[in-house]
Amino acid sequence: MKRPYRVVVAKPGLDGHDRGAKVIARALRDAGFEVIYTGLHQTPEQVVQAAVQEDADAVGLSLLSGAHLTLVPRVVEGLRAAGLDDVLVMVGGIIPEADIAVLKEAGVAEVFTPGSSLPAIGTWLAETLDAREEGAGS
Repeated sequence: MKRPYRVVVAKPGLDGHDRGAKVIARALRDAGFEVIYTGLHQTPEQVVQAAVQEDADAVGLSLLSGAHLTLVPRVVEGLRAAGLDDVLVMVGGIIPEADIAVLKEAGVAEVFTPGSSLPAIGTWLAETLDAREEGAGS
């Protein structure tokens, strides 16, 4: 990793299950990322505000409620409206296979479903952010 990247991990919506988000936050922290966990029941606007305030390089959204096709695009649009087009958005949780392409078309960089390897998520994020840094430097 070229530098300690800042990642906001958020639980948008009314879903009250945050074990997965906490596991991801800890795994990313242990891999060298600076992690900001926003807690439960965040609105898309609160997630965007956290990304702005924390100068985030990436936002990780954890959803189990089935509201991903509503909430995730609102976060992506909010980031764009705030001038944060370069913030990488990744999603984890119970996401049906058919919805993954829809989320990626909406601007999500990657979707991780149950069973995804924690080290693989950290490696993917570090490599993707490193590649972005290299691209910005040229």
